[in-house]
Amino acid sequence: MSKHNHHNPAKPQEEAPEAEIPEIMDEMPEADAEQGAEEACEEMQRIEALQQQLNDARAAVEKEKKEYLFLMADFDNFRKRVVKEKAEILRNGAEKVLAGLLPIVDDFERGLEATAATDNAEGVREGMELIYNKLVKYLADNGVKPMESTGADFDADMHEAIATVPAPSDEQKGKVIDTVQKGYMINDKVLRHAKVAVGA
Repeated sequence: MSKHNHHNPAKPQEEAPEAEIPEIMDEMPEADAEQGAEEACEEMQRIEALQQQLNDARAAVEKEKKEYLFLMADFDNFRKRVVKEKAEILRNGAEKVLAGLLPIVDDFERGLEATAATDNAEGVREGMELIYNKLVKYLADNGVKPMESTGADFDADMHEAIATVPAPSDEQKGKVIDTVQKGYMINDKVLRHAKVAVGA
């Protein structure tokens, strides 16, 4: 039997429809364009939001700055007012104290006139004691009182040691033996230190 070679021609490959390719190619750029437009829109919105935040922050800073300057000016006025009031209080206080001393000065002047016309030493002494007691009372009324120094323990905050003397006994060592010049307190504050001799 003779063999016959039958040639089977290959089936032609199926080709994609030509109409579909352009449609896909047309859709891809359009999708990219839409996505790009959306991203650009979102980016603009973010920029606008940040710009608004920046504007708000600037407005807040400007408001705080104005309030700070107002407070500084108000405080400066308050400070000046307090300084002025304090100066007036000190001046008026000094005037009041000095005015209170004038009647005592009047008493001294009358006493001096009286001593010129008398030889009565006892009478002069009594007059001086009256004036002295009046002055001491006036000082006490204004918060000024003498220190009790003699016999007290030496206190550098209250006393000024101008001498050391032999203590009569061991118990008096470190104590004030004698007060050379009386010290004074004003409202629990040292007005003048007492000058004292201390036992050693």
